[in-house]
Amino acid sequence: MWQEERYQRIRALLATLRRVTTDRIVTELNVSRETVRRDLVALETLGELKRIHGGAIKVEDEAPIAERAHINVKFKRDLARAAVSLLSHGQTIFIDAGTTTEILAQELAKLGGLMVITNSFNVALQLRGTAAAGSPRNEVIVLGGSLGDRSPATVGATTVAEIGRYRADLALLSPVGVDVHHGASNYDHRESEVARAMTEHAERVVILADYSKLGVQSRISYCPPERIDVLVTNQRASDEGAFDALKAGFKQIILA
Repeated sequence: MWQEERYQRIRALLATLRRVTTDRIVTELNVSRETVRRDLVALETLGELKRIHGGAIKVEDEAPIAERAHINVKFKRDLARAAVSLLSHGQTIFIDAGTTTEILAQELAKLGGLMVITNSFNVALQLRGTAAAGSPRNEVIVLGGSLGDRSPATVGATTVAEIGRYRADLALLSPVGVDVHHGASNYDHRESEVARAMTEHAERVVILADYSKLGVQSRISYCPPERIDVLVTNQRASDEGAFDALKAGFKQIILA
């Protein structure tokens, strides 16, 4: 089956079902899972769908952040705990908005002694947790700006300008996808602008991405691979087809 024919069949399935599993596409098209994965990545790059765990949905039907918060929670928790091991008391860090970084904030709340600069209201609220005995509480700075459409976070020119006032030790970011050619990428251009500004004003960049995001390129690249100091992913990532290329092209990969 030709590539464009596969694309048309996938579009037709999404038009009818609104969301479709990888297994359903494999059965309908009689092709391999790897072929389906490549096709979904390509169609997401074109803005025609959104990849989710186990399949895809139409872009306008993307699950709200409250629903995404319950997907792959264990994997996200593993990533968060591994990322916390990279931090030390007294550091200044940027954190962007997302369900993975919200779980990261829960783990950081136990550490204490950090200055955390974020555009996410949920991240800020999670950081109000109790630090370990004897540790000072975290100082949390919420960036100003316009309220985003996709999550409870600030975006826009004001947010980007405020980021420029700070210099952080690390930026901890969770993208829609990460691949060896384009680095970290997001779907929303305003969220991408915020993440890009954070990378530009941080000494080191740490990307948190579970196995389902590896080899995925979303619409807007905001951090090239050579700028990523550490990629934190989960053990299952080593079974993904994109992992070998990432391992060769990235400075450091931590398997949580």
